[in-house]
Amino acid sequence: MADDHTHVQDFFTARAADWDTRFPDDGPAYAAATDSLSLRPGDAVLDAGCGTGRALPALRTAVGPQGTVLGVDLTPAMLESAVRAGRDREGTLLLADVATLPLKSRALDAVFAAGLISHLSHPGPDLTELARVVRPGGRLALFHPIGRAALAARHGRPITDDDLRAEPNLRPLLARSGWRLDAYTDEDARFLALAVRTS
Repeated sequence: MADDHTHVQDFFTARAADWDTRFPDDGPAYAAATDSLSLRPGDAVLDAGCGTGRALPALRTAVGPQGTVLGVDLTPAMLESAVRAGRDREGTLLLADVATLPLKSRALDAVFAAGLISHLSHPGPDLTELARVVRPGGRLALFHPIGRAALAARHGRPITDDDLRAEPNLRPLLARSGWRLDAYTDEDARFLALAVRTS
């Protein structure tokens, strides 16, 4: 697992300083995706793999000043970029692994995860850990500002049937991990899978 963590940290450390400038137009897509969680004032929400914290302002707006917003990331350089951008004012930033979250069980109402699933070392157990910290009936949004085909094209590779984000793969993976997939969108301008925490 340490090697997996090192790979992820190396990848994102090299890109942290200019991450936001590489994708300057993603703000509205993040805001729309956070809206899909149907958060209410006072709710507690986690941005899992928060990176530079681009979702934190929208999450804070949704839960209001009385709500709780947490951002967790494995890469110190990404959290440092979030602080430089002032996004630490929108929520509490934690250096942590989503595989072992420093949170009580059923402490949260929702989890937002942008671009996370393809970087998970152990997707099943990691999604189970996200389920652990969410109350029954709470929600999970797996998001990317572009769809699977567009992302594959950006990286110069074909889309493959074994992609975890493909609905036939994602639905049973979520079910085994304590989630029920409720909505699935995979189009050029957005990937969004919404799931509900089962009891």
